Amino acid sequence: MKILILNGVNINMTGKREAVYGTESLERINARLDAFGKERGAELEFFQSNSEGEIVDRLQRGGFDALVINAGAYTHYSYAIADALYSVNAKKIEVHMSNILARDEFRRKSVLAEKCDGAIMGFGSDVYFMAVDYLTWKK
Repeated sequence: MKILILNGVNINMTGKREAVYGTESLERINARLDAFGKERGAELEFFQSNSEGEIVDRLQRGGFDALVINAGAYTHYSYAIADALYSVNAKKIEVHMSNILARDEFRRKSVLAEKCDGAIMGFGSDVYFMAVDYLTWKK
């Protein structure tokens, strides 16, 4: 199984900015997550962009069996990414390191949620591991 781990705007700053996202860098999270995925027989591809168009382009290219997406602030207003998710024929899990429902009013709405199969939030970097664990669960 190939899983695309897609991170959006400002997620590359994880560990370097607001403590709400933790102190671990995205590179370190990805390294640990890659090993975790391999233990479960999954191949993980990591993609991060601060550009909405690049995110849409990557989604449209396909080539993955499942998706874990943390779109960052695009979560709350990117109908372009939402539309791209609609055409992705794969299991899609939306993740957020913080609990977006307990943050600023504008952050409480996800325009991506309706296009995803599920969401995990509020558990720091563990959300990525929870999503990969779910996607590789032997049913």
